[in-house]
Amino acid sequence: MPDQVKYTQKLKDAKVLVVGGTSGIGYCVAEALVENGVHVTVSSSNQSRVDQTISRLQKAYPSAESRISGHACNLGDEDTLESNIVDLLEKVGKVDHIIHTAGDALASMKLSEVDMTKIKQAGMVRFFSPMLFGKHASKYLTGGRKSSFTITTGAVSEHPIPDWTVVGSYATGLQGMTRQLALDLKPIRVNLVSPGAVNTELWTNSGMSEEQKQSALEGMKKNMATGRVPGPEEIAEAYLYLLKDENCTGSMISTSGGHLIT
Repeated sequence: MPDQVKYTQKLKDAKVLVVGGTSGIGYCVAEALVENGVHVTVSSSNQSRVDQTISRLQKAYPSAESRISGHACNLGDEDTLESNIVDLLEKVGKVDHIIHTAGDALASMKLSEVDMTKIKQAGMVRFFSPMLFGKHASKYLTGGRKSSFTITTGAVSEHPIPDWTVVGSYATGLQGMTRQLALDLKPIRVNLVSPGAVNTELWTNSGMSEEQKQSALEGMKKNMATGRVPGPEEIAEAYLYLLKDENCTGSMISTSGGHLIT
């Protein structure tokens, strides 16, 4: 008689859309989902990057080749944001879960430099995009408490940083958005992940030299109770939990290496 699989097979054959799934945390979430037997669709703003990610995942998981797909979706243009989101959801079709990890360059700026254009653009991908995915989610999610929409914020929502008033306001606003969407979309579940410092390729893409990057990571490590800056594969576990726990909604998981208690 075979062993029961009460816990390890919870996500097997589920269909999940990972928005922002071509790099960093989103890519590792996609990897973890593939390993859990999920049919994964990744999305980012660039079709070439989507194609490269599909190829990379299929090379890592050749037996899962048919379970991996992707589509481009530009989330940075106010005029086309909602129509692009609907177009993506139409291409993907019904899914069990949507995970939103998409982000762009963090728009830290001095308060004296803030204007309306900069304020709106800073929230386009990280705030307005998940809001509009939430608007249309019920039509494309299979429904019930087995379905979920998971959003991503950052530790600045819990611990303010100088010159991050605009970004921090959006990050904190995502906590409220999560709770409201959990009510408006019930019984579909809506949750939030709040990562602290994470060692991803975004550090390299920021224009920092390797020396500058290592110096910054060393500084952050000193403020973390765990004594290290994690990689994105560790943060991916938080998203898996939120997909699996059918009793969790309107909640935030903070995974910051204890930075908030030091």
